[in-house]
Amino acid sequence: MTDADRALLVELRKLLLQLHKTLIDWQRADYERVRGRLQTTQLLNVMFNDPEFAWLRSMSGLIVRIDEALEVKARKDPIESGPLVAAARELIAPEGGTPYAQRYHAALQELPDAVLAHRDLVTLLKLQRPASNA
Repeated sequence: MTDADRALLVELRKLLLQLHKTLIDWQRADYERVRGRLQTTQLLNVMFNDPEFAWLRSMSGLIVRIDEALEVKARKDPIESGPLVAAARELIAPEGGTPYAQRYHAALQELPDAVLAHRDLVTLLKLQRPASNA
């Protein structure tokens, strides 16, 4: 992995974490409105197991994959940043009709912080490939 790839992944991770936290807080508020307040340890369990949080797991998984890529110092087969960047593009421009796309677009309608995080991700990804539809 080049220094430029590493810097890109560090910035991508930071921006995804901001968006992820915003989306988790939003989903948590919906969940708690119906079921009552969650403790932090309960929230983690719900995030991993409850169907209402399933739509966020692809973003969670991408963040983990980026973390793993950044942990690798020297390998015979270094992890390429391309597939991780492509996965991020898919998350911020999801295919219509999927549960993820429905919730993501709803969040963009309701949450100014989600819109700002989305904008920052689009900007970063367009700088990597200006002709993209990020």
